[in-house]
Amino acid sequence: MTLRTLPRTGEKRKNKMKYRTLTGLMAAMITLMTAYICHIPIGLNGGYLHFGDSLIYLAAALLPTPYALAAAAIGGGLADLLTVPLWLPATIVIKPLIALPFTCKSAKIITPRNVAASVTACIISCTGYFAAEYLIFGASAAPIASLSGNLLQSGGSAVFFIIFGLALDRTHIKRI
Repeated sequence: MTLRTLPRTGEKRKNKMKYRTLTGLMAAMITLMTAYICHIPIGLNGGYLHFGDSLIYLAAALLPTPYALAAAAIGGGLADLLTVPLWLPATIVIKPLIALPFTCKSAKIITPRNVAASVTACIISCTGYFAAEYLIFGASAAPIASLSGNLLQSGGSAVFFIIFGLALDRTHIKRI
């Protein structure tokens, strides 16, 4: 490895600033999409249907893992804080976990791995919120009843992620 291939300190700083800025932007968009856009209250447990997870998937496909995890936790957590604070502790654990299966290392957002990751994220989300609901409310009937909403939310988020991702791939956003 030559000195020429090593990134300069200024370039490292510029990349960190770019990633921090994009992390903040993604966290804000996740918050808005989750708390206000397509926000549909369901059930008696304070839960709601939203498609903000699609932006978590997008953040995970655009950002290095630590930044994507931060955007997911901050964006999802702020949305719950603004709407139903009861779910905040579960959300700041579960949302970063659903970002883990995605990769940002490809030149495109929509890759076979990222499409498969949306299925893995669905399983993580449904399992996580089932466990959280069981811990909060105790009875097993309530978490089972909300499973269909969680599946719809994750499936819808996967569809939105693919639509957003294909559109952004056409703009070659990952080359910027």
